[in-house]
Amino acid sequence: MAHLHRSVASLRICGDKLDPDEISRLLGGTPTLNYRKGEIKKSKIRDIVRKSGAWMLAATDREPENLDAQVDEILGQLTQDLTVWASLSNEYRIDLFCGFFMEQTDEGVEASAKTLKALGERGIKFGVCIYAPHKDVEHDDPCPCGSGKKYAECCAPKKAS
Repeated sequence: MAHLHRSVASLRICGDKLDPDEISRLLGGTPTLNYRKGEIKKSKIRDIVRKSGAWMLAATDREPENLDAQVDEILGQLTQDLTVWASLSNEYRIDLFCGFFMEQTDEGVEASAKTLKALGERGIKFGVCIYAPHKDVEHDDPCPCGSGKKYAECCAPKKAS
């Protein structure tokens, strides 16, 4: 299976009563981004009032995709104490947000059993957004599926007769 072109991953912990300093202390790590509910983010257009508190830790973007390495990078910076994670997952929403960016139309991603177990043990939900390739395929172009045929003769939508 061809790996996805690029991946981004970020651990997100959110909640109305979230205190970013307390989360940092419990996890033993420093977030990439954090804020409290009600905090105001200045913007050129208008100020944004944070509707919830958040503590986020982003992994290094990977080209090609390597979800296992990104999860290892994030969890490797934080406590391995599962009782801390259980306490946090009972009090806050925790997820691993992943963005997958395709360059072709037939790319895939896989996560090892070790990665899935590590997320599950910590009560971390797994969320994914997939971003399709931007290239428009013309009827006379080679088919993106890799068959060697022209797109019009292969995977192009067929006109109703």
